Amino acid sequence: MTLDKALFISQEINPYLPSTLLSDLCRDLPQRIQEKGVEVRTFMPKYGAINERRNQLHEVIRLSGLNIVIDDNDHPLIIKVATLQPSRMQVYFIDNDDYFCRNGASQIETVAHPEDNDERIMFFARGVLETVKKLRWVPSVIQCTGWVTALAPIYIRGMYRDDPTLKDSKIVFSIFNDRPVAPLDPRIIDKLKMDGFSDTDLKSLTDAEQIDDIALSKLAIDFSDAVSVACADAPQELVDYAIKSGKPFMPYPGEESYADACHEFYKSL
Repeated sequence: MTLDKALFISQEINPYLPSTLLSDLCRDLPQRIQEKGVEVRTFMPKYGAINERRNQLHEVIRLSGLNIVIDDNDHPLIIKVATLQPSRMQVYFIDNDDYFCRNGASQIETVAHPEDNDERIMFFARGVLETVKKLRWVPSVIQCTGWVTALAPIYIRGMYRDDPTLKDSKIVFSIFNDRPVAPLDPRIIDKLKMDGFSDTDLKSLTDAEQIDDIALSKLAIDFSDAVSVACADAPQELVDYAIKSGKPFMPYPGEESYADACHEFYKSL
């Protein structure tokens, strides 16, 4: 595959949120890929804990204003952007008053308000894909990292399967060891069916005892083109599931080698 554009859909990114293994990875990987000459776009949720003034976020009016329907309710999409220094990498933020706080927070919304996480991750995935469509920017590869991003693959291969911006992109889902603080509302299955998905599509959710990171990650693997492992202690159940799928698989190469390994993995797809 010719790797010229890479879309990174990330759960959290340092320095917009505190440094963790996940937030550092979601900053470093796209930066390293960009340094290799690949054009990069990065997306994350606009959690209320993100200081907009300090991080110099501003709204992109031409990309905002679309309403996304979830469970028969309209939710306006707000897009903000910042430039990560010194790499000058642009980071886009998916925002909405219903799912993200206005005035700061000590905890991010996925932790403080887990009861809304089903709709929050639906809105985030749809918001990213609608924005990429508006940008008319065609990625060679789409990298999804973190359980908050796990619905992007099924939306790309379902609702957006005929969209010229997304239909030919290779989707890579990375297995990680981060867990939601509580299982998601099981009504997410009904809400996803309202977006046109069938019981067969959603088998990894309907078969699960609870909708947690394992069930969501299995769903993401089902609709991805390839799977990578992003940490040393990834859940073995997911590693086994990915290998059994027969899809291209990248084991964890270690922190120092991770970006180089991902770059070669992307090009091999």
